[in-house]
Amino acid sequence: MRIMIAAAGSRGDVAPYTGLGAELSRAGHDVVLAATGTFAPLVRDAGLEFRSLPTDTGTRGGGTGRRELMRTAAAFVTELGRGFADAVDNGADLLLLSATTAPLGWHLTEATGTPSIGVYLQPTAPTGDFPPVVTGSRSLGRLANRATGRFALRMADRVYEPAVAQLRRHLSLPPVSPSEMRRRQERANWPVLHGFSTALVSRPSDWRSGLQVAGNWWPHHAATERLPAEIEDFLSAGPKPVLVGFGSMASGDGARLSEIAVRALGRAGLRGILQAGSAGLAAEGDDVLTIGDVPHALLFPRLAAVVHHGGAGTSAAALRAGVPAVTVPVTADQPFWAARLAALGAATDPIPFRSLTAERLADSLGRTVQQQAYSRAAARAAKHMASEDGAGRTLRTIRQLTDG
Repeated sequence: MRIMIAAAGSRGDVAPYTGLGAELSRAGHDVVLAATGTFAPLVRDAGLEFRSLPTDTGTRGGGTGRRELMRTAAAFVTELGRGFADAVDNGADLLLLSATTAPLGWHLTEATGTPSIGVYLQPTAPTGDFPPVVTGSRSLGRLANRATGRFALRMADRVYEPAVAQLRRHLSLPPVSPSEMRRRQERANWPVLHGFSTALVSRPSDWRSGLQVAGNWWPHHAATERLPAEIEDFLSAGPKPVLVGFGSMASGDGARLSEIAVRALGRAGLRGILQAGSAGLAAEGDDVLTIGDVPHALLFPRLAAVVHHGGAGTSAAALRAGVPAVTVPVTADQPFWAARLAALGAATDPIPFRSLTAERLADSLGRTVQQQAYSRAAARAAKHMASEDGAGRTLRTIRQLTDG
C-alpha cells in the first residue's frame, strides 16, 4: 500500500511522523512524507520518500500574542493551501493527515476518493475534561471547557477559509465552508489517532467514537547513531548535567536566555548543556557545553533534568527518559503540556516565558534535581509509556480500516 503522511509546521510538528513512517515502511508499505522543504533531510534519513509542501515555517513570524498568532497562522495556511493538491495527490492509497493538514486533506479525499485517517499530535476535539490546548487557559468547568473548545474550532475554521475556497476551486468541487466540512467528518465518524501518551492525557470519556489515543510516535534515528564525541566527553567529565533548550521557539532571545541559563546553572551548582535551537543559545565554560540537534532518545537518559518550552514532543521525550523537567512555555499548546507535566509531579510549576529570571530558574532547578519525588514521578510515567506502542497501534488501525 502506498501511504502518504502530510504534516506541516515546526520540527516538533514533523519529526514524530518520521518514526511512524519508518515503522509503516518496515511493515511493507511504500511511505511518502509530505512536509515543508526544511525537513527533507530529516525525512530522507528515515528512509522515506520526501514530498515538498508549498510553504515553510518562516511564514509564521515570531509573535506570541493571540492576534499575532492568528495572523501568522492565516498566512501560513493560505500559502500551504496553494499547491497542496499537487504536492499530495500522486497515487496514494491512503492519506494520513496531521491536525494542520487535515482541513485541507478532507477536500482532496472528497475529490479523489482516497481514504484518510487523522494522525494528530494534540487533542483538538472539544471536551469537558480540559479547555482547548491552544489557548493555554485554565479549566473553566466542563460546560465552559466544551464551549471554548467549539469556539476554538470555529476560529481555526476561519483561518482555513481562504485556502479551502481556493483548493476546492482547483479541485472543481462546489463551495463548502471549512466548518461544514468539519461537521461532515464528525458525522461520518472520521477516524483520528492521537500520538501522545495516556500518561499525559487520558482519552476523554465524552469524545465521539473514532477518536483514539494511540501512544507516542517517536522521531526516527538510526540504530547505529551515537552522540558526538564532544558530548560524550562532557557527560563523562562530571555529574549529570541539565539540558536547556527551547526548540523552534524564542527566536531572537538567544543572548538573554543564554545569560539567564548560565547564571541559573551557576546559582544551582549544576553543569549544563545549552541546545542552540532557533533561539541560538550559546555559552562557553568548563561546566557548560553548547550543542546543535541530537536525538532526544540518546541524550535525555543521561541528564539530571531538562529545561524546555513545553512542546508536546520534548515533554514526551523527557518523560520517556524518566527525567524531570522545568518548563518555560512560550505559546500555543505549550502551557497545556507544561501543566500536565506538573500535575504528574514530573516537573515544577511552569515558569511563563516572559517571567523567566535566573533566580526563578535556579530555584526550580534546585528543587527538581534535589527532591527525588520529581524523578520518581518521571520514572513512573516512563514505565507507563514503555507499555504503549503508538506506531503498532496505528498499523493495526490501518489494517482494520483498509481490510474492512
